[in-house]
Order: sequence, then structure tokens, then C-alpha cells
Amino acid sequence: MTFRKEAFITWKLSTPIILGELTQMALGIIDSIMVGKISYQQLAAAALVNSVLNIPFVLGFGLTISVSQTVSMANGRRDNLKVSHYLYNGFWLCTIAAILIAVALQFSKNILFHLGQDIEVATLGAPYLQLMGWSIIPMMMFISLKQFADGLERTRTAMLLSIAALPINIFINWLLVYGNGGFPRLELTGAGYGTLITRILILLIFMVVLFVHPFFSRYIAVRKNQWTLRLHTIKELLHIGIPSSLQVTMESGAFAVSSIIIGTLGAVQLAANQIAISCASLAFMVSWGLAQGASIRVSNAWGRNNWKDINSIGKTTLISGIIYGILGVLFFVSFRYALPLAFNNDATVMALASVLMLYAAVFQISDATQVIAVGLLRGIKDVKVPTLYIAIAYWVVGIPVGCLMAFTFKMGVTGMWIGFVSGLTFSSVFLNYRFFKLLNQKNATLL
Repeated sequence: MTFRKEAFITWKLSTPIILGELTQMALGIIDSIMVGKISYQQLAAAALVNSVLNIPFVLGFGLTISVSQTVSMANGRRDNLKVSHYLYNGFWLCTIAAILIAVALQFSKNILFHLGQDIEVATLGAPYLQLMGWSIIPMMMFISLKQFADGLERTRTAMLLSIAALPINIFINWLLVYGNGGFPRLELTGAGYGTLITRILILLIFMVVLFVHPFFSRYIAVRKNQWTLRLHTIKELLHIGIPSSLQVTMESGAFAVSSIIIGTLGAVQLAANQIAISCASLAFMVSWGLAQGASIRVSNAWGRNNWKDINSIGKTTLISGIIYGILGVLFFVSFRYALPLAFNNDATVMALASVLMLYAAVFQISDATQVIAVGLLRGIKDVKVPTLYIAIAYWVVGIPVGCLMAFTFKMGVTGMWIGFVSGLTFSSVFLNYRFFKLLNQKNATLL
């Protein structure tokens, strides 16, 4: 198969995933933009809460990845009964994890006051943290169903629902954040209610779609025999889910901890960081969606024991990631002054954010290629060693380098971003080396 055709298949599968992830990410960014119009303190409070939430959320999110991987593998073997069984067990595993995370967050609401942050920022963020904590439950339930559909390469379903969530969230925020339509003006707390209500609505709609859509009927029809919780299946899901959780938690956690560290430098630096990291995160969602699409295709090929396809998918996806990273560099450099204007109009915040955009540009290629390598390795069920590499990249290289530059060399928030660049580059080099080493070893045994 030619490079163009192979890449087209992966992009076709990945594009709905990308759009779905972008719209889910946009829910948080909408909150930041709408409250940022009120004051940069509200923006900083949203940034603080999102940083704290990031670690427990992605810990749970990693578990959902096991659903798409197992479903894709079973689908590659044309085992519809097993697909249905993974759906049921995966959904309840993710639901229980979400409830535990949400309850833990309710008991941790005062953590904002013990992170060395501006007291006004922490006070504004406390009720928002509680509401966003509860919203993790419908969000993770939705994502588990999304991973099921994605594993079947039915990626458009969740994408359409995610897109529909945007106008709903904007309208509810317009009512509750600004106090329109006779509703009370709740500002950041109103944004929390908006996200919670929106996530509940799209979950309920997705559940209805699964039961009435003809495509999913073959998996729903066998639920009488397959919808039973089994310890062996839960262990199988956890075998993939726990390392995947650790991977995304260590990466996202590093960024979250870095944001908390930046918060000790002041509200202006935290607000500027939030703007830059929000833009970088949006760009990352394209790479993440591409990695997810490639991982699903590789997992399907792995289920068929087709290493020729795995080789082709891996190489074309990596090249696509490099091309996308180059485009990302050009975009961030070109629009480093324009993008911050969407979030805040404080001159000091915007000036600092425009500088951070240049650092975001520098790591675009590394960011794209490292997440693609993670997805490819996950597709061939190699999760333990990559987890170690990721731990070293962010917690031995990234954060220490960032703190050294920020505090010892007095570079402030820009120093932390040098740490981001260092960690992502380390991760990209070693993870890609790992994938192609395993690929070459397997190809050698087949000769």
C-alpha cells in the first residue's frame, strides 16, 4: 500500500477522533475565555482548578483507553460477542473509577489553599473545583462509550455528540456566568454548572444512540449472555488500563504540577501560562487523535497477527506527525500575538503569553511524534517500558530542568517551558526508538 493511501486511511479514522477531542478540550477553554473576560483573576482560578483536576481526570481517562484497545483487538478477530462483553465490563470499570475520583475530589476541595497560590484565586476556584469534580462522572462514562465506538472504527458518532455539546455549553455559560435570561450571575461557578449539565446531557444522548442505532444493534442484542462482570475481563482491561493511566497521568501531571509551580510566581504568570498551555493543548489534540487512530489500526492488525500492516501504519503515521509538527511550528510563530487576545485583554498577560507561544512552537514536532509512538506501542500491547520512559522524561528531565531554569537561573515561567521542551524531546527520541526496535526484531523473526 502506498504512503498516501496508508496515511489517508489513518487520517480518515483519526479525524473524527481529533474533532471530538478538540471539542471536549474546547469545553474547558470556553470556560477560560468566558470568565477571562471578567478578570484575569477568574482566568487564573480556572487555570488552577484545571491543573489540580488534570491529574485525577487523566488517571481515570487512561483506564478508558483499555476499552478501545480490547474492542479493536476483538473486532480484528471478528468476535462480536467479545466486543459486547468488553463494552459492558469497560463501562462499569470506568464508572466506578469516576465515582471514586469525584468523591475524593469533594474531600480535597481545600487543597487550593495549600498550594502557595494567590488567596483570591484559590477562593474563586474552590466551588468551581467541586462542580468540575462531579462532572468527571458523566465525562468518563461518555468517554468509555466513545472508546467502544472508536474501537469499532465508528469514530463519527462521538464526534457529532461532542460538537453538539459546544453550543449547549456556551448557552448555559451565557446564562449562568454573566447572569443573562433572569439567572443569577455566578461567574466561574456558573461555568462549572454549565460543564456539568452539558456532560450529563451528551452522556444520556450517547446511551440512547447505542440502543437505537442499527450499527450497534449486533452488540446490544447479545447483552443477555455477554453483559456480565467477570474478574478475568476486568484484569485484562486493567493490564492495559493501569499502565496507560500512568502514562497519561505522568505526562499531564507534569504539566499540571508545572502550572501549580508557575502559580507561585503570581497570577499574571499563571494566567499567561494558561493561555499558552490551552493553545498548545488544542494543537496536541490533533496529534493525540492521530495517535489514537493509529493505535486502533495497529491493535486491529495485532489481533490478526499482521506485522506487515503494523510496520506500514507505524511509519506513515510517524511521518504524518512530523509534517503536522512542522505546520504547528509555523502556526504558533505566526499567531503568537493574535491568539492571546481571545483570552484576556490585560497588556502584561498578553505580552508574556506571546513569548510562551514561541516555546510552544519549539516543542510541536517532539510533542506530535512522542504521543504517536505511545499509541503505536500501545497497539502492540507494549505498555510497561514506555511508562518508564515517560516517567523519566517528565519527572527526571522535564520538571527538574524547568525548576532549575525558573528559579536558579531566574527565568520565571519561561524557564518552566524550557523544561517542557526538554521532557518532550527525551520522550520522543526514546519512545520512537523503542517502537522501531521491537518492529525490527519481529520482522527479523519472520524472515
